[in-house]
Amino acid sequence: MNRQHCYCVIMAGGTGTRFWPVSRAAKPKQFLDVTDHGNTFLRSTYERFKKAVPQENILIVTGDRYRDIVMEQIPDLDPDNLLLEPYSRNTAPCIAYATYTLLKRDPEARMVVTPADHMIENEELFVQTIINAFDYIEEKDILMTLGVVPTRPDTNYGYVQACGGSDVYKNGNPMQVKTFTEKPDRDLAKVFISTGEFFWNAGIFLWKAETIRKEMEKFLPEVTGLFRGWENTIGTPVENEFIARAYTDCPNISIDYGIMEKTDKAWMYPVKFGWSDIGTWESLYNIIPDKDKNGNAINAEKTLIENTTDTLVVSPEKKKLIAIKGLENYMVVDTDNVLVICPKDDRKYRDFISSIAMPEFEKYR
Repeated sequence: MNRQHCYCVIMAGGTGTRFWPVSRAAKPKQFLDVTDHGNTFLRSTYERFKKAVPQENILIVTGDRYRDIVMEQIPDLDPDNLLLEPYSRNTAPCIAYATYTLLKRDPEARMVVTPADHMIENEELFVQTIINAFDYIEEKDILMTLGVVPTRPDTNYGYVQACGGSDVYKNGNPMQVKTFTEKPDRDLAKVFISTGEFFWNAGIFLWKAETIRKEMEKFLPEVTGLFRGWENTIGTPVENEFIARAYTDCPNISIDYGIMEKTDKAWMYPVKFGWSDIGTWESLYNIIPDKDKNGNAINAEKTLIENTTDTLVVSPEKKKLIAIKGLENYMVVDTDNVLVICPKDDRKYRDFISSIAMPEFEKYR
């Protein structure tokens, strides 16, 4: 396959609220080095996909307020490859914007669409998987998602059920999708794992631009109808005005709900490289390998910890002694102006921090 028609679309427009208080509205988690690996999530994603597609074929979609941050972190990005959303409207409008942009530039475009906040352990295998998946979609008119072989019944991930079960995935061949399930409870996740038919939904998709255009116009006319006239506006001086008008009335909907759960073209590529979607503090805790003998994961300069187990301690500023006693399965996140102490449970944390939306907390958001 000619790689000149292969493109990568990096979605970097999220606000990262579940990583508050380290992630803030002015600088969400995709622009941070939460794991202390030396690169931000966005930069790591960009470097990874440079090995799979031509560098000039990488597009980044983000909010217009983050333009300067993106260009600072990715100075070698062609400014024409930075698509700015006036409002956050989830992944379906983001993908529609990127799809129409690519079709205007290259009607033969093939796309890999990825979030900006994943951790990949075996990058060589990852890159080869992306290349193989590009080759596969070249021969078939399908919408491909990557399905990660699960290692635990994690309730923070969506699940994909594939036709053929465990015997088929061991061959490493793509399979047609049977069902999608978004973040089940622990008991149901355990059932999923036991069957061998379910995989974590990595949220990384590959398809021909023309294929996803047709499926979006079929199943999401309330989105694509707002982009009517894209052929004469995208890539012209009136593009920003056109996009602002389209996004004003655009519904907030994900590509999973809007397309993948409805289409009969959904396929899954089972993958085995190490993968984590670092979407919550709980998921960060799960991937930290160097825990102490009591299961505590610590990212702080100096700590004094007693009678504490399975607790996450994060202090990005690393200016304080963090002293803790008597906690079990908690998270302690200390920043310059916010200290959070909360059970290390994604659902409880999400409910707890919902009050941050109140006006009196605006300066902390």
